[in-house]
Amino acid sequence: MRFDISEQERVKARHPHEIFLINLIVNHILLFVSLIGMATSYPYLLLVIPGISVAILGYLIIRARCSLATDPWFVKSHWQLCARRSMFFIIMLGVMAAAIVTILLLSGGEPRPQHYAFGGVAMLPTMLTVLALVIMESEAINQARQGILSKSMLEHYPKPDDIAVISEE
Repeated sequence: MRFDISEQERVKARHPHEIFLINLIVNHILLFVSLIGMATSYPYLLLVIPGISVAILGYLIIRARCSLATDPWFVKSHWQLCARRSMFFIIMLGVMAAAIVTILLLSGGEPRPQHYAFGGVAMLPTMLTVLALVIMESEAINQARQGILSKSMLEHYPKPDDIAVISEE
């Protein structure tokens, strides 16, 4: 549904999605590609990526909790949407970490080339999740820009009576 939301609120509603999108693109794509070449010599250097990501995702989740008490309805709803996706992504990072730790434990702490192949397979679901989240967050930025909120978010956060509906698409 499209709502009559002020420009200032629409800008504020885009912020969580922009932060999350920057994390996905810069950290999980660009930094990952930069560090992957050094992974054979310094495999633990790749831990920088989930470390930065968890810090950013943690900020998004904490800020979303604060948003419940401080922000207007539309802004609050977009923060909650971003927090839900952030929690999902943290779970995916945890699953990937568990798979990689399992591979390291089975290899006795000395990974060989075939173990790196299994590590790559362990990272594949997270990489696909990054791709899907980039698309979803790009769409969320567009929806925030236009004053749109999905029906599922409206079920969790009903609109106040003083907000006018422009269209029910």
